[in-house]
Amino acid sequence: MKRLEIGHRQSAHNSKAGPRAAFTLVELVVVMAIMVVVIGVVAPSFKAFLRGRNEANEAERFLAFTRYGMGRAVGEGVPADLRINVIQGWYGLAAAGGYSETRTNDIWFSVDKDVQMKVWQSSSRMTQSNSWTVVSGRRGFLPVIRFQPDGFVSDSSPLRIDFVQGQKTIAILLNASHTRYEINLNPPIRGRF
Repeated sequence: MKRLEIGHRQSAHNSKAGPRAAFTLVELVVVMAIMVVVIGVVAPSFKAFLRGRNEANEAERFLAFTRYGMGRAVGEGVPADLRINVIQGWYGLAAAGGYSETRTNDIWFSVDKDVQMKVWQSSSRMTQSNSWTVVSGRRGFLPVIRFQPDGFVSDSSPLRIDFVQGQKTIAILLNASHTRYEINLNPPIRGRF
């Protein structure tokens, strides 16, 4: 019977193996240089892509905020006003004054400096027998969206809010049943509501 000498064979095998394969410093520098060139070419177009999405991000955030405002009005049983300042570029939500003794937390957001907001008030004023809608569409100089505790948006609220960046416009439109705002990527031309 033959005996295997494992230890002897391993050492003989290891001595025959050449130097271990590895990257040289020159190869690593070449790979890093290629990566820097690729990142340098891709970064400006990626930055332009992100900058081009600002109006969409702002519109989606505003839409989510309208849903939050409606939920807050229904949940607290007090109308909530979303004030929009197109000149300074901010909007905020607060409980309507005079309905509650406790002051709730107000929330305010600033719009990206590259994005402009435009608010289109309703041209014809509808009347409703609901006592929650006794409000004008403006508080001082600010357009106001009033969310009512019964789940509706006040008739005096703006019909449309546009988010504009360059040639791109995304519109937030009040739906026909006055229950919520919706994003419209192809906004109607002014006067065709």
